[in-house]
Formats: sequence, C-alpha cells, structure tokens
Amino acid sequence: MTAREKLIVALDVPTLDEMAAIVTAIGDTIATYKVGHQLYIAAGPKAIAFLKERGKRVFLDLKLHEISNSVAAAVHAAGKLGIDMVTVHASGGRKMMQAAVDAAAEFPGMQILALTVVTGLSAEDMAEIGFVAGAAEQAVRLARLAKASNCHGVIASPHEVKALRAAIGAELRIVTPGVRPAGAAIGDQSRAGTPAQAIQAGADAIIVGRPIVQAADPAFAVQQIVAEIAQAE
Repeated sequence: MTAREKLIVALDVPTLDEMAAIVTAIGDTIATYKVGHQLYIAAGPKAIAFLKERGKRVFLDLKLHEISNSVAAAVHAAGKLGIDMVTVHASGGRKMMQAAVDAAAEFPGMQILALTVVTGLSAEDMAEIGFVAGAAEQAVRLARLAKASNCHGVIASPHEVKALRAAIGAELRIVTPGVRPAGAAIGDQSRAGTPAQAIQAGADAIIVGRPIVQAADPAFAVQQIVAEIAQAE
C-alpha cells in the first residue's frame, strides 16, 4: 500500500453537502472514507451512494454490537449498499463476530473489522466500567478473539498497535483511529498518537477526521499527513 492508501479520512460532518464539499476538495488523493454514526444518521445511504459513484472505498463505522442475527442482517444490508468495511465491537463475542464474517462472505472483498477498546476511554473510564485489565491487555485479548472469529482486521489506538501486532501477527489488518498530526488538538481522545507513531508501531492504516474535515484547506491537510506517513515507512 502507498502512503496515501494508508490514510482513511473520517467524514465526521453533519450534512451531505459538507461531506460532498470535503470529498470534492480532496479529489483523487484519498481512496477510502469513513462514514460514522453522525453522517450515516443524517444522510444514510445517500452518503454511501455519493462516495461509491466516485469510486471511493467506504468504511462504515457503526460499531455493531447486538445479537448475532441482528448483526448479520446489518452486515448483509451494508453489503448490498456496496460497503467495503464494517466495524463490529469485539466485546460482542465470538459468535457475533463470526456471524458478521459469514454475512460478509456473500460480498467479495467486504471486510469485518473488530473494535477492541474505544480510543476515548482512559484508564479511569475502564476501571469505572468494570474492566480489570488495562487498555493494552484488553485490546490484545479482544484482538485474539477477533482473529479466532475470522475477522479481517481490528481497530485499536496507536498505544496498543505494537502489542497487538506481536500478539496477532501479520495476518489481520490493524486500523488505527485516535490519530492526530503533531500539534493538533487531542480533543476527546484519551489514547491518541501521531500518524508516524501509528505507522511505525505496525498499523496498516490510520483514520483521521477532525484535523482534516475542520481544516481551512482539507486537501493540504491530507498532503501533510500523507507526507508524514511516507516518512515513517
């Protein structure tokens, strides 16, 4: 993969018009875009259709976490829209993840990525929820479960990538959210890292949203991040 193919832009915007303006401004530089809860609830399949009509890969980040039948049905619906990647919560368990993988098999190339530990959770948050393990230990446990469930990859913060790569090997993709260019505001991310840190730790791809979509010049912001990825390789 080239440096630009390793960058996934998160379209964290509230309207279809704003999304269209950003994608148009970035142009051909980026091949993959992430559609999360905000945009999908606001624009639904229209957002997906806009991206697919322009030849983009779509990462639908809804973090599915339900009974197996419901998750399988959701994955099947996503496949019919042409979605390339769908996220599920690894904490939903082996049966749920396997059901998602089985549903995706009907659509060639569609991948199921399992979220390990949300990047916004701090050590204090995890203790309050009731996790005995820290973020890194929990991420490794869930990544191993995702691998056993035949998922195609996992989602984890830059802080856990190195441990995950050692635990699950090179077979599964590691995609990293919570990435902020040096000097950018961390915002609500508790376990953030720079593009270079994520790539050097072993991430296959990184997700960047607000530093790009809120930039005065999204295309220039993309160019800077791609250059940082290239330097880190």
